[in-house]
Amino acid sequence: MGKIRVAKDELVEKLKAELGIQEESKSHEESKESEVKESKEIKPKKPGKSKPRSKKYQEKLVDLDRSKIYPLTEAIEMVKKLSYSKFDGTLEAHINTIQTGIRGLITLPHAAGKKLRILTFEGDDVVIDNISKGKIDFDILITTPAGMPKLAKVAKFLGPRGLMPNPKNGTITDDLKKAAESFQAGKTEYEHSSKQVYKTESKAPVMHLSLGKLNQPTEELVSNIKILLQTIGKTKIKKVSLSPTKGPSIRLDLGSI
Repeated sequence: MGKIRVAKDELVEKLKAELGIQEESKSHEESKESEVKESKEIKPKKPGKSKPRSKKYQEKLVDLDRSKIYPLTEAIEMVKKLSYSKFDGTLEAHINTIQTGIRGLITLPHAAGKKLRILTFEGDDVVIDNISKGKIDFDILITTPAGMPKLAKVAKFLGPRGLMPNPKNGTITDDLKKAAESFQAGKTEYEHSSKQVYKTESKAPVMHLSLGKLNQPTEELVSNIKILLQTIGKTKIKKVSLSPTKGPSIRLDLGSI
């Protein structure tokens, strides 16, 4: 029986070979493997198209020499000329620094349309409670030497905002009324001032700041930029570009400052 079965199997295999069944089956399997392989292939994405600039933007480029590095005063005048927004645009500074992690607080000497809010502190516990809850609705805090121990309790809220009283700028005094009148009259460094934080992006050595309105006198904007760059430190700065809210940016010549 064993010999008959072997002979039968050999006959079947011989018939398959003659009829091409084996090759057909193999060809079918290879085709399936090819289809699976092709289905796993990831087609490369087409590169995205850059958004075309507006007609107004292109028109403003005619007045700009992109290869030129502009001195400070001329740079601001050029930014004003390049702005095409219907509203009062803002002067923006885009600063490339030597490293990330650069941050601090700056007081710009000329902030457009800012009215100072002054708080005179005489030891009121309600004020301390509000500050500890983050309710800070003032730009300058003036107190007497006797009030400082209570303010020390909320120094962690005032310090980072540059609001902690200091005898050097006249915010610690025995004559609160006179000091407040002096600040309101603009006889101190806080005249038309605006505090803001400057810091690099978390993953890139670059920062972006607003330095005033384009309808301000050029001299005020020049002063704001100088204070900013001096505060950051010119040795930490690689490149500065200025731009309006809407319009092309220009390169600032750091040697002109």
